Amino acid sequence: MKKILFLSLLATVLLAKNPNVYSALGDVLYNNADKISNLSNLKSYSLKAYEIDKYLQDLNSTKEMGFKIEKKDKTQDPRLYLKKLRKLSKQNDAYTRSVYKTYKEAIKNENSSVVSDMINTGLLDTRSLRDEIMQYYYNHQDEMSSDGVVGEFLDEDAKLKEQQKAMRKYRGLTKEQLLQQKIRRLREQDKKKQEAIQKTLEEEVAKEKVKIRQEQVEELSK
Repeated sequence: MKKILFLSLLATVLLAKNPNVYSALGDVLYNNADKISNLSNLKSYSLKAYEIDKYLQDLNSTKEMGFKIEKKDKTQDPRLYLKKLRKLSKQNDAYTRSVYKTYKEAIKNENSSVVSDMINTGLLDTRSLRDEIMQYYYNHQDEMSSDGVVGEFLDEDAKLKEQQKAMRKYRGLTKEQLLQQKIRRLREQDKKKQEAIQKTLEEEVAKEKVKIRQEQVEELSK
């Protein structure tokens, strides 16, 4: 439990503002910290908890170094910082490849719990795997949760179906029905315009009445 709390805290620190130095490389690593930290909570990666802990500690110390360089700390070497980032980048990529490999093996072995775990790590390009993921889900609905990535895809499918349904309904209208719809829209627009004009006229009349009363009062006071 203490290790899990430590990893969560460390990942939270890493998710804070990133150094601007070599940000194109650093941002990817720092922004993935929480995702990699969460791997240690999964059964498939429980044996790698220590390795993940060490990686996050190295990443945190490297991030602190980046902030010092950003503040013009002369004791810090930008070249060494870049070297550390490149090393960490290889480890980051290794975790991503590992997750992909574990995902593919789970698909092959029909291990639905692991499939769910892997697609929700945030380390997979689930967009490119969308068709495969959804095909697997529909074949194993009784074993998989519809939360996370699957839930997002289901919501998208539902919206698409509604749009297609609306489009079919629209295309099914006759020319006369389409004309009637257009006439109704124009009438509604005209009604709103007339209401706006009426409101403006009423406001002008009200202002004119106030002006006349003021002039009358001034005349009586002379």
